[in-house]
Amino acid sequence: MRKGRFRKSLAKIALRYSESVSFDRRLYPYDIRGSIGHASALGKAGIISPSERKKIESSLREIEKEITSGKFQWDPALEDVHMNIERALTKKIGDAGAKLHTARSRNDQVALDLRLYTKDHIKLVSRQLKRVLTALLGLARKHIDVLMPGYTHLQRAQPVSLAHYFLGQMESFARDLDRLADCLKRTDVLPLGSGSLAGSMIVLDRELIARELGFARISQNSLDAVSDRDFVCEFVFALAMIGMHLSRLSEDLIIWNTSEFGFVEFSEGFSTGSSLMPQKKNPDMAELTRGKTGRLYGNLMSVLTMLKALPSSYDRDLQEDKKPLFDSVDTISAALELFSLMLPELKINRERMKSAASDSSLLATDVAEYLVKKGMPFREAHDLVGKIVADTIQKGTNLSTLKAAQLRKYSVLFDADLARLLDVRRSLAARTAIGAPSPQNVKGQIKRWQKALR
Repeated sequence: MRKGRFRKSLAKIALRYSESVSFDRRLYPYDIRGSIGHASALGKAGIISPSERKKIESSLREIEKEITSGKFQWDPALEDVHMNIERALTKKIGDAGAKLHTARSRNDQVALDLRLYTKDHIKLVSRQLKRVLTALLGLARKHIDVLMPGYTHLQRAQPVSLAHYFLGQMESFARDLDRLADCLKRTDVLPLGSGSLAGSMIVLDRELIARELGFARISQNSLDAVSDRDFVCEFVFALAMIGMHLSRLSEDLIIWNTSEFGFVEFSEGFSTGSSLMPQKKNPDMAELTRGKTGRLYGNLMSVLTMLKALPSSYDRDLQEDKKPLFDSVDTISAALELFSLMLPELKINRERMKSAASDSSLLATDVAEYLVKKGMPFREAHDLVGKIVADTIQKGTNLSTLKAAQLRKYSVLFDADLARLLDVRRSLAARTAIGAPSPQNVKGQIKRWQKALR
């Protein structure tokens, strides 16, 4: 690249500062796929002969095998993955290799490699997410009859089933799947053929390249195509959202794993001990996931900040999109793999959850709604039941022990039929609106998920 315009070599410190092959080499399979597709278009345009095209393709396949086996020698002096592969190809086949870069720039080449990489890893993460969904569904099916308190502000609120909780987590991850699928649509655009920013006078059949490389659409503006990294931002954002959902799930499980709650216990294969305290069994995998989410957020901010003031078209700043992207993919991929194996091994303390769910104050809203059905305005009923709860706390009793005669002191609307309401399972069974946690609804949602995940 420097032989024509430059008379001096790049300063060693500048080379060390600017090389990217130390990390962008992981794009090599995509770079090779893209080059083979580009060679097809060059062949159709008459720039290379059929025999040259065959040489290029077979030699690129050989180089790919060398890289995969670890035999390939990367040279930082060649700056990046693209020039390393091109130099190796030219050494193998001479002029035919030197012709490959015709009508192509590293600007559209790296945009292509990144899109191919992102497409593949959207699909990989989606598969891993589905395995986590399957693990959560297994827990829901297994614990459909387990009752527990639902919480707001970490205070007991209303009764739910443990299955309803796990199904709720599945909804979050389902949105992540939708985001990934939506991101894939905007990633699935071929930029190759855009050149540095204005295409080339050598007109290539971009539709041919798109078909060979499996792209659904072709970029419509060459200047935008080489500078567009929206798909990177979207993907890194989607990964950060998955991290956030894993972190919230981790937080619940960490709290439930404490002696104070005692709802769940992590298996020994996914717990660690203390270097000092022999009795400790720590939920480190969940804690690490909670911590790694910060890295995912940082990667997103890094890419967004790098892009925010770039002039249009390609700038070298765009080299800085790869480390955050690669790190986010590695981080979330490892976390999803871990959770798909860790969740099925959770031990559920049914009795501890049942005991917590037997707290009659969880049914205070049911009592207020009982009064509403008898004609009392909700705000009045809310205040009245609040006073009853406060009185029971002061006297050391609870709602379930109060007799109809005692309740009539608060309102004549109370009758003996209230006793039927003060039962957790009856309370759940009555919550039949769409999305509510009745056993009937929960079973229906489990069936829906079974069908969806098949």
